[in-house]
Amino acid sequence: MREIIFDTETTGLDRLEDRVIEIGGVELINRFPTGRTFHVFINPEGKAVHADALAIHGISNDQLADKLLFAGILHDFLDFIDGAKLIAHNAMFDIGFINAELNRVGHPPIHSDRVVDTLALARRKHPMGPNSLDALCRRYGIDNSHRTMHGALLDSQLLAEVYIELIGGRQAALGLTIAEQTDGHQAGDQTRVIMIAPRPVPLQPRLTEAERSAHARLVENIGEKAIWNERIVVLQ
Repeated sequence: MREIIFDTETTGLDRLEDRVIEIGGVELINRFPTGRTFHVFINPEGKAVHADALAIHGISNDQLADKLLFAGILHDFLDFIDGAKLIAHNAMFDIGFINAELNRVGHPPIHSDRVVDTLALARRKHPMGPNSLDALCRRYGIDNSHRTMHGALLDSQLLAEVYIELIGGRQAALGLTIAEQTDGHQAGDQTRVIMIAPRPVPLQPRLTEAERSAHARLVENIGEKAIWNERIVVLQ
């Protein structure tokens, strides 16, 4: 399953008048980041960046003067998102701006059934909030200390981590990834290989030394026929 976590920055809040000036995206395959990303700045064709927007993302018109127009990045953007579910925080804002840009170049819009809104997911899972991206990073222990201003690629990378936590992806996977490969004999024949990812930090032992000693004395009292002499299980 292929998903794209994406974000936009714009000149303002009115999708009919304002323009997209930055797009960032992160690719997930089966809920794991592949390392493939998309990031562009876009010339807004003379539309001035609103002061309130500038205070949020820090992208000025001078920085965008030599960048491509939306039409110039369209092919690469569509290729990157081709066939994937699109995930964004407050997604209708971002997809509304993207569709407005698509309309300007005569391209069909992206249908809403391709889009997943992580803000809606967060509100269902955490109805008491807060559910901003920064608040969700704090809730899930995701380091966002380097996020001093909004940025489409950085926000997409943070949102990818938040999204996986929201849907329980890491817990559901239980550290397992499944790779499928064709065996070369018959089309459709597949070998399923399960790879167990090592824990970054080993779990602490659950048994104390006092408990181990007490167990050893118990086994000794039972005698040579104690089943524990044949099958020793160490709980970690």
